[in-house]
Amino acid sequence: MKGIIRKRHVTSSYQFDHNAYAAALQANYAHLSDGEESGVSVRVAGRLMLLRRQGKLAFATMRDSSGEIQLFALAGVADEFEAFTKLHLGDWVGVEGEVVRTKRGELSVKVTTWVRLAEALHNFGDKWAGIADFDLRYRHREADLWANELSRRSLLRRSAAVRSMRERCWGQGFVEVETPILNAIPSGAYAKPFVTHHNALDTDFYLRIAPELWLKRLVVGGFERVFEIGRLFRNEGVSPRHNPEFTSIEIYAAYWDYEDMMSFTEELVAGVALDVLGTTEIEYQGRQLSLSTPWARRPMAELASEAVGEEVSANTPRERLAHLLDERGVAAHASWGPGRCLAELFEATSEDNLWDAVFVTGHPVETSPLARRDPHDELITQRFESYAAGRELSNGFSELTDPREQRARFEDQARLAAAGDDEAMVLDEDFLRALEWGLPPTAGMGMGIDRLAMLLADEANIREVIAFPTLKPLRD
Repeated sequence: MKGIIRKRHVTSSYQFDHNAYAAALQANYAHLSDGEESGVSVRVAGRLMLLRRQGKLAFATMRDSSGEIQLFALAGVADEFEAFTKLHLGDWVGVEGEVVRTKRGELSVKVTTWVRLAEALHNFGDKWAGIADFDLRYRHREADLWANELSRRSLLRRSAAVRSMRERCWGQGFVEVETPILNAIPSGAYAKPFVTHHNALDTDFYLRIAPELWLKRLVVGGFERVFEIGRLFRNEGVSPRHNPEFTSIEIYAAYWDYEDMMSFTEELVAGVALDVLGTTEIEYQGRQLSLSTPWARRPMAELASEAVGEEVSANTPRERLAHLLDERGVAAHASWGPGRCLAELFEATSEDNLWDAVFVTGHPVETSPLARRDPHDELITQRFESYAAGRELSNGFSELTDPREQRARFEDQARLAAAGDDEAMVLDEDFLRALEWGLPPTAGMGMGIDRLAMLLADEANIREVIAFPTLKPLRD
């Protein structure tokens, strides 16, 4: 595909009224016998993906957004037959003709008139292998989506998943809202932000790392059930599971606790799987994976204890937890308390082994500054994370509603930041003032849509489910 630019100048049309799509034609005229004509003329449009001439006959494969249909051109019947046979792969064409089935059994549009709608100056990839160069695929998705059918399928499944999420949230009385992307301070999650400068205000802003605090302020304002689907930005690494800008859905419901939100989360994911794939028992990367409800609930301390062969918890001495981390090649930062050490131990030993959908509960207060404490254990919170295929899908909890305790938690975060933790949360005075107006008992949940799309599309790399993933710019 690289380096070949065709220099031809052929008149193209700026407009074409088409009235039929390939998939509908294949379905509506499946009854035609070999060699049978329908007597129905249609107008179709799309890209030429294959073209071959056999004397006074020419056959082309045209692909539109729904599928493929053969074009059958006959000298003396098709206008400008010779020009038709000189079209190039990738050219957009509009065709009018009768729907027929050829003697060899191929449903076709028998070309009478046609027009080239746009010229493709580059060759497409191999018909069977598509575009194999990964860097080229991601930098030129516009070509990849035509050359690689799986790329188109993955993005269509993502779109279907987002639509299903919206409809299911609406069906439960949630109101969709929008919150600011430019934030005066980065808040709402553990993450390193992107910084930008607002010229008119002559001040720095941050691209949002999470909409959580804005959404909870809407609950304070009387929106009992809200959700937002939107972009988040985290100035962190790029990997098969991470992209610096990604899409999430965040959901908040007044009068719920984390148990209610876990039930809603599992039903939401299972329902989306049913809508997109027709089943909750899926195959991912050659292995069966269950999204069927109810999902198991497993305490973090229990999973970590099983993995290391001894009982550990947020109450285990920090020195012991740090030693267990060191044995597994993880150095405990001086600012980490036992809660953070336990969370890191779980991540190092257990996270990758969680295959079927499961909720991990009992997160330490130290790593959950916005979550309500567990009334039965003051060292942990009413928080959950859901996992499937060894990766986190969602994070949720019963929200901390006491402004005094929330201030103390933010101050703890400030001490962590001073000790060198560049992902620690900052103190948000506006949010604390909002809490002083009264936040009712509330549960919230955030889910990465890209990662869920990876499961539904059976993709191992997050870039496959993002139309235009973040790439390092090419330099001359």
